[in-house]
Amino acid sequence: MGYMEEYRFWREDPYFDQKTKDELAAIEGNEAEIEDRFYRELEFGTGGLRGVIGAGTNRMNVYTVRKATQGLANDIIKQGGQKKGVAIAYDSRFMSPEFADEAALCLAANGIRTYVFDELRPTPELSFAVRLLGCIAGIVVTASHNPPEYNGYKVYWEDGAQVTSPRDKEIIAEVKAVKDYHSVKTMPKEKAVKEGLYQVIGSEIDDAYMEELKKQIIHPEVIREMADDIRIVYTPLHGTGNKPVRRVLSELGFKHVYVVPEQELPDPAFTTLEYPNPEDPKAFTLALKLAKEKKADIVMATDPDADRLGIYALDTKTGEYVPFTGNMSGMLIAEYILRERRATGTMPEDPALVKTIVTTNMAKPIAAEYDVELFEVLTGFKYIGELIKRFEQTGSNHYVFGLEESYGCLAGTHARDKDAVVAVMCLCEAAAWCKKHGKTLWDQMLELYEKYGYYKESLYTITLKGIDGSRQIAEMMDRLRKNPPVRFGGLEAVRIRDYASGVIRELATGKESPTGLPGSNVLYFELTDDAWCCARPSGTEPKIKFYMGVKGNSLEDAAEKNEKLTEELKAVIG
Repeated sequence: MGYMEEYRFWREDPYFDQKTKDELAAIEGNEAEIEDRFYRELEFGTGGLRGVIGAGTNRMNVYTVRKATQGLANDIIKQGGQKKGVAIAYDSRFMSPEFADEAALCLAANGIRTYVFDELRPTPELSFAVRLLGCIAGIVVTASHNPPEYNGYKVYWEDGAQVTSPRDKEIIAEVKAVKDYHSVKTMPKEKAVKEGLYQVIGSEIDDAYMEELKKQIIHPEVIREMADDIRIVYTPLHGTGNKPVRRVLSELGFKHVYVVPEQELPDPAFTTLEYPNPEDPKAFTLALKLAKEKKADIVMATDPDADRLGIYALDTKTGEYVPFTGNMSGMLIAEYILRERRATGTMPEDPALVKTIVTTNMAKPIAAEYDVELFEVLTGFKYIGELIKRFEQTGSNHYVFGLEESYGCLAGTHARDKDAVVAVMCLCEAAAWCKKHGKTLWDQMLELYEKYGYYKESLYTITLKGIDGSRQIAEMMDRLRKNPPVRFGGLEAVRIRDYASGVIRELATGKESPTGLPGSNVLYFELTDDAWCCARPSGTEPKIKFYMGVKGNSLEDAAEKNEKLTEELKAVIG
């Protein structure tokens, strides 16, 4: 069926409600808009769904959510997991509660018990709940840090991590097999509740989650000692972090936590923000203003579903607040945990630090310093979650900390996804420790640079929207594979890792070895002078991302090297 036929089907078939038909009637005659809404099914990828909210097959709406859930239900039934049930959480976005209910009622109509949170909750708490309740799967309705017109739907499996291969491919196949909207099941909420197929969860999960978070604290006595001195500014960016972050900091004893009032409450329009992303400096405008008023030591922001954390720390020499990248804050937490666990004798046997392939190489000397084994995984925190499961199954290592460059990390194994709530907690403990020793988090970061090297990373993104975007991105990756660059200006390529073929090739000798990781459409160039760059098409957006990293002998040197590498990369890819 072509896009115009699909459009007419949605306008005329009695399956679709009048509100949907009215929305589609309003675009009659706008062929470009009709084509964009109906030229394809909204793709259910390895992470689930994500798209603009609206009527159409290429949009997030109750019908596409319900249809995707029918495919998930079919897979759960094949696995015999109906009685284990599915946990469901949602964030503060437009239609999040509605989409959560649509998913729950579709599952219920298929005989699958659901556990639905009573109000918005962070994504990591959903991951925690899946394991606590013994569920077969979990769903969180969120579009993370995307603009307000977006929403999404992420699927987790019984280990609490987002689905990975081969489970993801099997679920995707089931979703794609659902062709007829009329075959999708649903049922009235009242009936689902009465039959025990729709259960509301809330405070009992919160309490258990909080207790698990607090187990990661190493020096509660330092927090108590510095509680009157340290000042913290926090913003949830209108999302899910407000209640859990405030609660855990309060229960640990922090006394001076100031929440940005304009961004405290949920707001699906994100009225005070251009973009609800803690990577965006503009997102900190109100928080930094409050920080200066309160003379804060640390300024933090979590994204709408509270799995990612951005921070600024005070530079006492200039009186200004310095932004940290996800690599910087992740390394600060990792080094603090590894150092203090070694010092206090609380490091587990065979400890493991885990990072993604595009995360800073500073992790290598830090892991070596504390005799911790470093593991690398593909981009995406689900692979870190998968490795935690493998450690538990084999007993080979004990996970201590994991991080990715995109502002996500996890201390402990209570969740199997990045957790900004535990990251806030760990950073505040580290800040208290620094305060006790007469320094700030920025001072501590400079000490790490001096000891391990001035590592700096950046990201260059090309966005190619529209129907031709994916084709152009595929052609770009094909060119890089067939004619890989061997020089980036003054830097030479030493090795090329092609994660699609699973081969690492030494350019000087031609020797090949396996990457040891699952197949993925990623090219990684190891360069001279401890530099690197990596090409990776996004799995959820029409983008290709180029990650880069360098090592300098000062902040200025690292910045200069990084800027030069970025310009040389642009020249290479044209």
